[in-house]
Amino acid sequence: MLSNPRRGFGVACMIGAGLCWSLGGLIVRAFETSDTWLIVFWRSVFMALFVAVLLLLRAPQSALARVRGVGRAGVAAAACLAVQIWFFILALTLTSTANTFVLMSVAPLMTAVVGRVALGERVAPLTWAAIAVALAGIVIMFGADFGTGAGGHWLGNLLALGIPFAYAVQIVFVRRITGPTAAPPDLMPVILIGGIFAATPAAFLAGSLAVGGTDLALLALMGCVQLGLGCYLMTLAVPHLRAAEIGLLSLIEPILAPVWVWLGVGEEPGIAALTGGALILGAMFVNGYLTLKRETAPRQSATSSRAG
Repeated sequence: MLSNPRRGFGVACMIGAGLCWSLGGLIVRAFETSDTWLIVFWRSVFMALFVAVLLLLRAPQSALARVRGVGRAGVAAAACLAVQIWFFILALTLTSTANTFVLMSVAPLMTAVVGRVALGERVAPLTWAAIAVALAGIVIMFGADFGTGAGGHWLGNLLALGIPFAYAVQIVFVRRITGPTAAPPDLMPVILIGGIFAATPAAFLAGSLAVGGTDLALLALMGCVQLGLGCYLMTLAVPHLRAAEIGLLSLIEPILAPVWVWLGVGEEPGIAALTGGALILGAMFVNGYLTLKRETAPRQSATSSRAG
């Protein structure tokens, strides 16, 4: 059941989130610095500051208590978010934008598998079929780089694939924050802690924390808008949409991200990325659409019966 559903509002928020997230590749390609950990540090700092301001504006009296109240599960979920932040920047520096975002898009399928293993949740036959098709797409994308000896690209692909795995593990911990029957957990403090976790080791791994004015502006844009605002919009959308709807609307990110980079800096995805990406995104779309259709069918049938 959706709590106080406002579907149009939820759809608008998820579209906005997807648009924000899709800017990541273009911003990274525009940086003057090549220090990966410098980018990770400032992006994480700006995201954490953005979320902290939101927490203070929304509930200044209880902001600190909300952060303290995430518990062990919330801290573990924040650590998983930090891993995603690290892997995202590292993957973009080693492989193409198309590969990074398309491989990231398998998060819902990866979540289904991890949920099956960790929580014993049932995976529908349709989802298993989608996983098989997505795996074929992943093999094509990995095989193309492996066959040409592009070791950096291959490692970048692996890191990109690690992002949805870390996300899936994060979801397992998020579900333990309040339990399966409780209200949706408060994710803003988790995002704040995740930013702090991501920034802390990056501060030591970066060659220097000094950054030029142009890069600082891009990092502020990336931390506050691309990541911070994107995550915030998703938290607003979650109570009003079904999981399948969120998965479908999230496809905006992997579809648009390579387009922005292609238009902005002329980075072409390549045949393997297009072929594998078509299989992966196609599997994601069909699985999400048919799942949503199956979930809404009983409600539509009951509505028709009452109307009759």
